[in-house]
Amino acid sequence: MSTDIELIDQAEVTARPTDDDGLGCLRTKHGNLPLESIDVRARITGLASHTELTQGFRNTYDEPLEATYVFPLPPRAAVTAMRMEADGRVVEGVLKERGEARATYDQAIQEGKRASIAEEERPGVFTMRVGNILSGERVTVHLTLAGALSYEDGEATYRFPLVVAPKYIPGQPVDGEQVGDGTALDTNEVPDASRISPPVLLPGFPNPVDLSLEVDVDSAGLPLAGVRSSLHATAIEDAGTGLRIRLNPGERADRDFLLRLQVGDESAVTTALAVLPDEDEQGGTFALTVLPPTGEAPKRGRDVVLVLDRSGSMGGWKMVAARRAAARIIDTLGGDDRFAVLAFDHLIDTPPTLPEQLVEATDRNRFRAVEFLSNLDARGGTEMLAPLRRGAELLREVAVRERVLVLVTDGQIGNEDQLLYELSSKLSGVRVHTVGIDRAVNEGFLQRLAGSQGRCELVESEDRLDEAMHNIHRRIGTPLLTDLQVTPDGLAVDMTTLAPAPIPDVFPGAPVVVMGRYTGSPDGAVTVSGQPGLQARLSATKSDNPALAALWARANLRDLEDKYVTGQTSLEEQIVETSLKFGVLSRFTAFVAVDQRVVNEGGNTRRVTQPVDLPSGWEVPGAAPAGAAAMPASMPTFGAAARFSAAEATRGAPAPNYGMQGGYGSAPDSFGGYDQGSYGGPPPSGPVPGGFPSPAAGVPGRPLVPPAGKRRTRGGKPTPPPPAPGDGASLTTFVQDELTRLRGSDGQDVWLRAGLLTALSERIRVLLDVWKQNNEPQEARTTLGTLSTELASPTADPAEVDRRWHQALTTLESLTTGGTPRTRRPFWKR
Repeated sequence: MSTDIELIDQAEVTARPTDDDGLGCLRTKHGNLPLESIDVRARITGLASHTELTQGFRNTYDEPLEATYVFPLPPRAAVTAMRMEADGRVVEGVLKERGEARATYDQAIQEGKRASIAEEERPGVFTMRVGNILSGERVTVHLTLAGALSYEDGEATYRFPLVVAPKYIPGQPVDGEQVGDGTALDTNEVPDASRISPPVLLPGFPNPVDLSLEVDVDSAGLPLAGVRSSLHATAIEDAGTGLRIRLNPGERADRDFLLRLQVGDESAVTTALAVLPDEDEQGGTFALTVLPPTGEAPKRGRDVVLVLDRSGSMGGWKMVAARRAAARIIDTLGGDDRFAVLAFDHLIDTPPTLPEQLVEATDRNRFRAVEFLSNLDARGGTEMLAPLRRGAELLREVAVRERVLVLVTDGQIGNEDQLLYELSSKLSGVRVHTVGIDRAVNEGFLQRLAGSQGRCELVESEDRLDEAMHNIHRRIGTPLLTDLQVTPDGLAVDMTTLAPAPIPDVFPGAPVVVMGRYTGSPDGAVTVSGQPGLQARLSATKSDNPALAALWARANLRDLEDKYVTGQTSLEEQIVETSLKFGVLSRFTAFVAVDQRVVNEGGNTRRVTQPVDLPSGWEVPGAAPAGAAAMPASMPTFGAAARFSAAEATRGAPAPNYGMQGGYGSAPDSFGGYDQGSYGGPPPSGPVPGGFPSPAAGVPGRPLVPPAGKRRTRGGKPTPPPPAPGDGASLTTFVQDELTRLRGSDGQDVWLRAGLLTALSERIRVLLDVWKQNNEPQEARTTLGTLSTELASPTADPAEVDRRWHQALTTLESLTTGGTPRTRRPFWKR
């Protein structure tokens, strides 16, 4: 049996798709896509920022429209207000508990009222929905953000992200309706995958969105020595009170915007205590800044584990930069240090000439590690949890040594919460430093993983690498100050409100800012102490930053949310209470705006999901592997999504979850190198997951792209023979092994999964007699016998294979959990 799947051909790409939305769609048969413009207006005063983001939506259809747009914001900024404008009417958004806000929005849409809702999916990833936009109408939504510039090594940085990059989605698809309108299927590891996977425009199309960005800089007494921007097409003007940086027309929303302000005098930032009283003068917010002392920290031996992401999304300049960064880190190690190197995609690789453990940082060992790093290329999926676990195991408690884990990656994964949950205890006492390499980096996740005791360094280009590596070298050493303590000394500090928590250690060139709440009078002081030898009493001075309370609330909420995902679910009420009290958006709240006028009787709308640009610098292969037709230059290999026509992608049916939807390193290279991580690179050698042989053992691979004008046919491939059972085979071990095998096949081809299920059926049939002789439980044997019968008949129908795959997973899992059913909680609470 076989199933025919037709790919998008060159004619379709040239003509451009004509359906409503989705992969590769720029213009529809009804007109342009709904998002018409993005306008960013920022004002920087000293080290504080105030930003207003305006999104303009226009309905070019002849029927009412509901538009969905997944977009990024600075992960540490506080979203404090939303406003919707349409048809001369202005509606202020109201911050509500998220479930209540969604119910308010859905009811308004059903009643035919114009409405919008802004929700946070991840730190830095948000969803905007605007409904009942009438034909020909334009609706604008304004978001207000308060932020603080990061300040290190005499330079302040303002970062505003402009695109959500495709993310790798691990796990098995879950039953039930998808929670979002994206291209990825919700899975047990990423239950909201469909909310963070917007469709991606094919490269080469004209700019779909009018992007404008303007930043006014008032140095507020800081001596500016220079200004740098990541988007080269900028205009710098004298705005009277300072500088105005304006983006020239034509730039695409495909990368982060970075503005770096060089401060000539580093003494412009000092150790100080600033307070901002509440309106009722019964308390307020404080910010304590601690500068690094001069001198060097005492050196002691370090155990350093370097974890390098080599997955498909790291292709191109990012892989080159990652290799250089990793090699530089290894070269900085001294004779008293030990280290290990782990490179990962869906597999973990280590230097073949070094033992798989910590080794002394001798010249020979460092040379072998750098030699290994120099030969790495991008491939496969981003299975990040396993290498971080192994790194944590290598860094077992050694009291007299500094334990450091350095992760070099773009961070483009969807299961951030799962990693934090799994690793929070394993990495306790380990200082985690993250190096983010991308022009649209997942900054929110990398900051969360580093936590308050590590550092996050971002590299947006090879030109920036040397400067970044200088900073990283200083950060992975011993901190200058540790065990910082804040003690009330006249100012009634609420010690439970300190953020970030725990208080960070102090590294060279990087001031530490601790915020919190106090009660009573703002007149007072605190004492700050640290090791070795810091003891200082700081008197309070009034802050000139009116957003200080919102910034504290955002920092406190981020800490609470991270604790929530590590298992402290009782914090939900506190998160909602803090969010609503201080008017700052969180993952458990949402801004909703409803125009009470009915504009669409009946509430029927066309739903359109806005595609986003491919991030700048993401590599698109221009040719297929040997034996396959050339890939059109304007069409990337989109993993699973490339197997569907544009019409299929735009009808709202999500593509199969081949890992990262939208392609670029989605499917693992397991089971003989199928998909090659969506890059068409060489398949891995040696054993592969799931017990199947590698290509060298005789399992043929397949080209990413069929010959022009032909259909690709699935099926007809030999199924690997079932393993011969051993006399002592355990039913429990069998179930665990088969669960691992099935889960490892998630995202693989239909024919391959069908063969896997047939092989499972045969293995069960062969082992039933063994289990009977070993007195394994009768009920379990009966359950597996029934499953074997149901899987025995061959099929290549994708829907039937998917059904059987889920059935097999559910059956096997029931034998390990006692059949306890899973409950589906609201996606923002999982």
